This record gives sequence, C-alpha cells and structure tokens, in this order.
Amino acid sequence: MSNLFEAAGLEREAPRPLADRLRPQTLDEVIGQDHLLGADGALGRLVAAGSVGSLIFWGPPGTGKTTVGRLLAKATDLAFEPISAIFSGVADLKKAFDAARGRRAMGRGTLLFVDEIHRFNRAQQDSFLPVMEDGTVTLVGATTENPSFALNAALLSRSRVLVFRSLDSDAIGKLLARAEAIEARPLPLDEEARLALIRMADGDGRAALTLAEELWRAARPGEVFDAARAQDVVQRRAPIYDKSADGHYNLISALHKSVRGSDPDAALYWFARMLDGGEDPLFLARRLIRMASEDIGLADPQALTLAIAARDAYEQLGSPEGELALAECVVHLATAPKSNAVYVAYKQARAAAKEHGSLPPPKHILNAPTRLMKSEGYGAGYAYDHDAPDAFSGQDYFPEAMGRRRFYDPPERGFERELRKRLDYWARLRAERAGED
Repeated sequence: MSNLFEAAGLEREAPRPLADRLRPQTLDEVIGQDHLLGADGALGRLVAAGSVGSLIFWGPPGTGKTTVGRLLAKATDLAFEPISAIFSGVADLKKAFDAARGRRAMGRGTLLFVDEIHRFNRAQQDSFLPVMEDGTVTLVGATTENPSFALNAALLSRSRVLVFRSLDSDAIGKLLARAEAIEARPLPLDEEARLALIRMADGDGRAALTLAEELWRAARPGEVFDAARAQDVVQRRAPIYDKSADGHYNLISALHKSVRGSDPDAALYWFARMLDGGEDPLFLARRLIRMASEDIGLADPQALTLAIAARDAYEQLGSPEGELALAECVVHLATAPKSNAVYVAYKQARAAAKEHGSLPPPKHILNAPTRLMKSEGYGAGYAYDHDAPDAFSGQDYFPEAMGRRRFYDPPERGFERELRKRLDYWARLRAERAGED
C-alpha cells in the first residue's frame, strides 16, 4: 500500500503529537503563566511596548518556555531562530550569529531562542555577549536550572530572568479540556481518574497531553478507566526531581525548615517526597544529624544520639525497613524543643579566635613539667576546682589580653533551661569570689 502512495507522488503525513497540535498560536492562548503574560505581567508590558530585551526563561519542563519564546518573536516582529544547547556547538552559534547579521542588514531583528542554555560552557556563554550588546540578536534563553548557578554573571547582567511556574491543577484541567475539544471526544476517565491524571502530570503540560494520548490509545470502545486502572495503563509518571539540580536543594530546604518550624506533618511529607524521587536515604540521614546539631542542640541532648542511631539503623536494615527509623527521627526532631544557642556560640567563638590571633593561655592554667617552666610562672596560682567549694573555683580561663567573653546563651527551653540555671549559678559564684579577692 505504501508503494501505491509513493507511485502516485503522495506521502502519508505522520500524525502530529497532541502537544504539537495544541500549541498556542497567540500569547493569549498560553495557559498557566498569567503572572508573566497578563496585562500587568512582565512580558505583557514588554509586548504592549512593542520591544523586548534579552531574557532568561527559568522554569520546570512543560510550562511553555519554548512556545512563549516563539510567540514573543511573532508579537514583536522578530525572526525566530531556535537552537538547542544539547545539539549545538561553536559552529552552530557562528552560523546563527551570521544569519542574524544578515537579517539586521535587511532591516529585521532576530530573537535567538536557546533551549537548555545552561548546558553551554562558560566560553560558549561568553560568545553571546558581543551580539547581545550590539543588537545583532535579542537573546531568549530557556533553562530548568537556577540561573544564579548555571549562567555566567556577565550573561545574567545583560538579561532579565523571568520565572515560569509549574501548571496548577486548574491550568492542567483547561489544557485537557482543549485536548478533548480538538479530539472531539472525552477522555476515557471517571472523575477520580481525571484528578489522578492531573496529579500525575506534576505541573507539566506536555506530560499531561502525552498521558492523555496514551489513555485514548489504550481505551477500548466505551471503556472508562478508574484511577487505579489509569495509573496502570500509563505506568504512573515519576515525580520531577533531579538529585543533582535545583529541586534537590529546594526539597531538602523544605524538609529542614519544616523540622526547624516544629511541623512534623510537613517534615514527613517532604521526607517522603525526596525518598519517592529517588534521593539517597543516607544523604537524608546525614542532614538529620545536621538538624539535630544546628536546630535542637542541647535543648534535647538525645536528639543527636537518636539521629546517629537512625542512620546506623538504616545502614543495618536498608530500604524499605530502615526508612522507618529515619521517619521516626524526622518526627522526633520536629517535635523536640529548638535551640541554636550552641550553633551561635560556636560561630561567635570562631570569629573571636580569628579576630584575636594567637593569644597565649593565661599562665596559671598551663602545666609546668620542667623547672624552667615553673620559674617562668607556668601553673602558678592555679586553683584545682575539685578542692574549691561547690567544685567551682571561678578562675578566668580566657587569654589575659582578651578578657572574659560570653558566647553561649542558652534559652529557657528544654534541657537548656537547666543549663541556664547552672550558668547563672556559676556566674553568681564567680562574682562573689571576685569580690572576696
């Protein structure tokens, strides 16, 4: 049959993917980025003004970055020149720049759209600077990585960063409704399954349409899937989570701050999100140990012991059994009294050590194992605390040139309430004995 088509000079056109057929034709048709494209949005104002400068689009996959770049060129009467940093090198960049210079000579500007711009190395990123500065191109770079870390400072200083948001459930719902309209048939899903599909899309419009296509292809005439069957058909899509990229740091920050904020439910959620995304449980165990030291400290002296025990338990049991020990630690840390007093004191002590240099200890607390050292006054006047009343001599142990400092200031929380009582008591004894002297 295919030979008959070829003999007649006809070719079958492969069916276009649903995401391509639904690609917006105007900026007004873009879904989910109203904060940028609305009348008061950054891009809405630029389009109304009729010109744009160089831009960096930062956001997760499937949020419309490429589509908006193409429509932005159309709205501002610029030639749209797309390249991908994955497939392009220096020769491709030179070719794109030369083509832009040719258009400029003919009186038309070029919007150079660079997908995955963070994949270009520093030297390649620098090559954009001259053509941006002389107006040869208006650069629009798209990236899923944090531009602060992924792009040159010089490139960032010449561009405006615009943040694209993941599509919320309403936006995904509108996208699916458009798909049903263009297909002229409803999705083969009951209401619960439709909501499950929206969740599986995870804010990615392209993924939502791909999943919808899979369901249409899989459904027999008249068949309607429930949520469980729909997930089986599409083999539920894994959450977007790159352990080496920005999402990794965002989620560990969310977990850490939920623990610090004494919210065990939120902390467990972010903990589960990271495990579900494939995070190394031992990385999480190490961070829990850090939280126990930094945010709980001596308000609950057992927190650090428990965090270390949870790590050891995971190393002994592995997944999934060992994950319960980590979850138990998450809840304990989130519900423990909080104190960063030791953390603050340590930083202050470090700063003082750097500020004052190599000051020697006072001689009365130095050992004097030789006659010469004794003659130099080493150990002279040292008071052995166990021989003093209350086992407290009240001597000064700071360098003489520095004077006494107070770094550790425990709050009235948890076990540190008891430590504060001890410190206040010793401070009174020290003052009394200084007065006696």
